[in-house]
Amino acid sequence: MAERSAEQAHLMAAAARLRLQLTAAGADQLLTLLDELTRWNRAYNLTAVRERGEMITHHLLDSLSVLPALAGQRVLDVGTGPGFPGLVLALVDPHRDYTLLDSNGKKIRFVEHALRTFALRNARAVQSRVEDYRPPSGFDTVIGRAYAPAPRFAASCRHLLAPGGELLMMKGRHPAEELRPLAGEWLIEVDAVEVPGLHEVRHLVRLRLASASTDAPLQERT
Repeated sequence: MAERSAEQAHLMAAAARLRLQLTAAGADQLLTLLDELTRWNRAYNLTAVRERGEMITHHLLDSLSVLPALAGQRVLDVGTGPGFPGLVLALVDPHRDYTLLDSNGKKIRFVEHALRTFALRNARAVQSRVEDYRPPSGFDTVIGRAYAPAPRFAASCRHLLAPGGELLMMKGRHPAEELRPLAGEWLIEVDAVEVPGLHEVRHLVRLRLASASTDAPLQERT
């Protein structure tokens, strides 16, 4: 019990550093998600991250760090794996609609299990290759966590955007070389992201389609 309380307090304090207000109940839900992932991981090897503290930073806090960047009502998480960042975002952000997409059946089965466990009504799981996925309407934000190099990500997800929608890529190092082929067609912004307790470089790349006459210089904010 004391260990759980300490984890909750740590998670709430770290979320506050990300300028997010996380309640004790919300923190407990996120920790329960890790409990379930750990249990399933023994049988299905869903993630290589197994140490508890590392799971909190690499899965929970890394996912929470992108919440302020989301735009619009409908969000698609491509290559969600066992649900990151999509499950975390859906748990703490009940007013948006989330779709979690992956082609890996065992990972999507875990996502479906988590949706049932938390009775999440604002999220759904879809097993499909991103290139084959044809939803009835587009998404305001399409997010990928280290899903693919930027040109492939943009090409494979472009058809999933609603008019005026944005692509968000969660990256480690600044992907300057990856982004160069996209300049001109896409408006590009790159933000440095600091994840509490994660001593690794993180960047968030935002892509919006530009008009044919619009120049798209690379912008970086720190």
